[in-house]
Amino acid sequence: MAKRDYYEVLGISKGASADEIKKAYRKKAKELHPDRNTDNPNAESEFKEAGEAYDVLKDPEKKAAYDRFGHAAFDGGMGAGARPGGGFGGAGQGDFASAFSDVFDDLFGDFMGGRAGAGRQRAARGSDLRYNMRVTLEDAYSGLQKTITVPTSVPCDACEGSGAEGGAEPTTCPTCSGMGKVRAQQGFFTVERTCPTCGGMGQIVKNPCKVCQGQGRVEKDRALNVNIPAGVETGTRIRLAGEGEAGMRGGPPGDLYIFIEVAQHELFEREGTDLYCRVPVSMTAAALGGDIEVPTIDGGRSRVKIPAGSQSGRQMRLRNKGMPALRGGGYGDMFIELAVETPVNLTAKQKDLLREFEKLSEDNNPESHSFFKSVKSFWDSMKS
Repeated sequence: MAKRDYYEVLGISKGASADEIKKAYRKKAKELHPDRNTDNPNAESEFKEAGEAYDVLKDPEKKAAYDRFGHAAFDGGMGAGARPGGGFGGAGQGDFASAFSDVFDDLFGDFMGGRAGAGRQRAARGSDLRYNMRVTLEDAYSGLQKTITVPTSVPCDACEGSGAEGGAEPTTCPTCSGMGKVRAQQGFFTVERTCPTCGGMGQIVKNPCKVCQGQGRVEKDRALNVNIPAGVETGTRIRLAGEGEAGMRGGPPGDLYIFIEVAQHELFEREGTDLYCRVPVSMTAAALGGDIEVPTIDGGRSRVKIPAGSQSGRQMRLRNKGMPALRGGGYGDMFIELAVETPVNLTAKQKDLLREFEKLSEDNNPESHSFFKSVKSFWDSMKS
C-alpha cells in the first residue's frame, strides 16, 4: 500500500514551521498511543507512521529532500540524488525511536523528572530542617533573642565541600558522559533513567575524602542566634534562609524553619491579640462595688472599678493591655472577667448573720425573684 503524505499524516500544511510540526506530532502521539487505543488494531501502525513522518519533517535536510522528491528520497528511488557522504537511509524503527525521544520529555517529562538530555543535575540542595521552640507568653509579648543548638550537616572542611580528597575537582562520569541520565531502548520507546554510577550528578569522585566519605558534608551541632519577634503565637513559622542542611558536594544549603509554641499561662488566656483574666471577687465586694488591682502581661498593675451589684461573668475591658500584633498595628485589649466567690467554712455566727441578711433581702435579688416566679407559673400551667 502506498505511503500517505507525511504532511497529511500529521495534519499540517507544507509550509508549517518546526514548532508547528513538533506540536502536531505531540498531539498525534497522544491521540494514537497504543496504550490509549487498546480497541483499535491500527493504533500501533498509525502511531509508528506519525513517528516516521516527524523523523523526516523535523530535520531541515530530510524535509528539503522530501519536499523535492517525496518518499523516493528515502526508499532508494533517488539513485544518485542522495546527499554526499551517505544518503538519508530509511526511516525505520531506530529513527522512529529517535524521533519519539525528542518529544518524550514534553509528553512524560513531569513524571520522569524534567527534560531529557537537559544535562546533569546541579549539586544536590541540602534538606530543610525543622526546629520546635516553646516560649512563654511573656516572651511572646516582648520578643526575645535566643541561642539554639541545631544538629545538622555542614560543609566538610577537609575537602572544602567537594567530597574529593585534598579538595580535588570531581571528574565527569564515564557512564553518562556528564549528563546525569542514561537512555535505554525498549522496542520503539526510549526510556530515560537516572545514571546509576553518579546518581544523577554527572560527576564522580575518584578519590573520596576520608573525613566525609565523598559526601562533601559532615554531621555537626551548630549554634544559631534566633530573633523571635513580639506578637508570635502558636503555629508561627520563622524561616532562616540557608541555615538548613548543607548540600551534597558543594550544593546550596536548605532552610531552617522554626515553629513556635506559646506555653499556657497561669493567669492569662489568649485569643489572637486579646487577653482574658478571670478575677475572683468576694460576694461582698461584688454587692457593694469597689476597686481591685489586676496584673497586666507587661508585669504592671491596673486598678479596675467594680460596679455595685456585679454578677459572675461580667467583663470589663482594659484597652491596649493585650498582646502586640505580630507585624505592627498596635495592641489588643485585656478583658477582666469577674467570678463572684461564695464563702465557705462559715462559723456559726456568720451563718446566723447570713440567715438574718437573707430575710432582709427579698427585694434585692431581682433575677432570683423573676426566675422562681416563672417556675411557679410553669407548674401551675402543668396542673391545669
